[in-house]
Amino acid sequence: MTVHNGKYEQLLAVIAAQRTVAVAFSGGVDSSFLCYAAHEALGDKALAVTVVSPMLPKSEIACAKRVAAQIGITHALLDEPEIDAEVAANPADRCYHCKKREFGAIAEYAERRGLAAVLDGSNQDDLSDYRPGLQALKELRILSPLREARLTKAEIRDMSHEAGLPTWDKPAFACLASRVPYGEPISREKLAKIEQAEESLRAFGFRQFRVRAHGDIARIEVAPDERPLFFDAQTLDAISAAVKRCGFLYAAFELEGYTAGSLNKPIRKN
Repeated sequence: MTVHNGKYEQLLAVIAAQRTVAVAFSGGVDSSFLCYAAHEALGDKALAVTVVSPMLPKSEIACAKRVAAQIGITHALLDEPEIDAEVAANPADRCYHCKKREFGAIAEYAERRGLAAVLDGSNQDDLSDYRPGLQALKELRILSPLREARLTKAEIRDMSHEAGLPTWDKPAFACLASRVPYGEPISREKLAKIEQAEESLRAFGFRQFRVRAHGDIARIEVAPDERPLFFDAQTLDAISAAVKRCGFLYAAFELEGYTAGSLNKPIRKN
């Protein structure tokens, strides 16, 4: 199904001008829509690339594979099993170091394949939040066609729906490292514990959630409109037991619910 929209036509033109591209593909709303557009603009001259690392849950990798198959775009997986030392230290600009490594690997892969450009799925709304990773993209000369076409998240969701993409209403997602407060070291074990706890919440039927890891405390955030699902004694006990089985000593509930980038609040105050 073809999308009919002036901004979408602009997006196709931006992508087509590159002739051959590798799309950094996480399986999320933005990168899925970008893969769809790249495939429509360039056909088999567009390639989707997913970096498989401890930062990305297995469920997201499985989703990326399904979406790529539906779109029909060639899909490559790059294995990055180790966490870079600068990323593991978890400074306030962690995202910069992570993006530099991740997109550097994609750029090297694209060069080996003879592809002219690497595309990422940043959208217009990303400019309004704390995003140190955008500087890494700039340094690596990664292109952001969605931002160039001035597409917002809401517009991308609408066009994804029109295109028949299953990701159109997918909840917002960020890498697992975003669950760990800045300054606290990141390890494979800690990320695995967070991933398991979040899978437990998914099994209980929640759609938008985060498990923020504050040492031994799991601070659970769910979408504000999903909070009432918690207020049942049996459900509370079951969720607490499930989260603690993942390795946490305590399970706490964030009263205001899920907030995108909630661990950036100390940075915004500065």
